This record gives sequence, structure tokens and C-alpha cells, in this order.
Amino acid sequence: MAIVYLALGSNVGERENNIREAIRRLASSGVEITKISSIYETEPVDYLEQPWFLNAVLEGRTALAPQQLLTNLRQIESGMGSKKPFAKGPRLIDLDILLYDDVTIETPDLWVPHPRMLQRNFVLIPLAEIAPGLGHPSWTGSAAELLQQSRDTSRVVKLK
Repeated sequence: MAIVYLALGSNVGERENNIREAIRRLASSGVEITKISSIYETEPVDYLEQPWFLNAVLEGRTALAPQQLLTNLRQIESGMGSKKPFAKGPRLIDLDILLYDDVTIETPDLWVPHPRMLQRNFVLIPLAEIAPGLGHPSWTGSAAELLQQSRDTSRVVKLK
């Protein structure tokens, strides 16, 4: 079983319900959830003209290969009615693979570790909450240390 870290985000509709429904669907899609962060309300990054997001990170275990896990995440997104009209734009639910064990993957549709995760407090804060000592061979420190070094100034407020 691989240990995976997944990011969840929503800024359309009933954001908290969207996060909770995605977690429910993940649990029946080959991911045994072992930890879930608090939910954070977060300022948009990159494309700013959109509603604020709710974000969370979860730790899980899976027997799925990385590509199959990605396929399952996309099926959950589409099954919930999420559409991505453009990159970094509004979405009902967004599910991303942050880490899959200690592996590094670089394919046209999947990059692990997630390429921008260390530059995003909306990922680092919930990740450091549930796994402060977590490291990866490609990192220079733990999740908590990388959060302390972050230059991201966007606002991230703990909701629950």
C-alpha cells in the first residue's frame, strides 16, 4: 500500500459540502483515508478574480497505481459536476495528488510531487498540520520547515 497525500479545493457552490462529498467518494474509490486536515479558507492565487477557496489536505493509503489514482480523482471531479473552464479558475471540486510515497513522476498528465505545492501556503499549511515532519527526497526540509520558509503571502484562514 502506498501512502499518498491529496489536496482538495472548492470555490463554487456549497464549498464545505463539496469538500466533504469528495472525501466521502475518495473513501469508496480505492483510498483508505488515515488523516484529514482542518478546512482552510484561502485567497485565490494566480487568477485573482474569483471567489475564495476552501482547501484541505488528506493522507491516505492506496493499492492503486499513480495513474489509476489520478483517473479515479478525475472521475470523482466529473461525477460531482466539476468543470475547469480554464487553468487556475473557479471549480466545484479540485483533487490533486501531492505525494505518492517517495516517488517522483513526470508524465504529460501527472507530476509528483505536485510541481507548485511548495510555493502554495494553501497546500503547505494543511499538509504541515497533519504531517509536519513529512519529507520527500526532492525537498530540502520537512513540510513544517518548508512552510516556515514560504514566500507566499496569500491569506489562509482556518475554518474548521
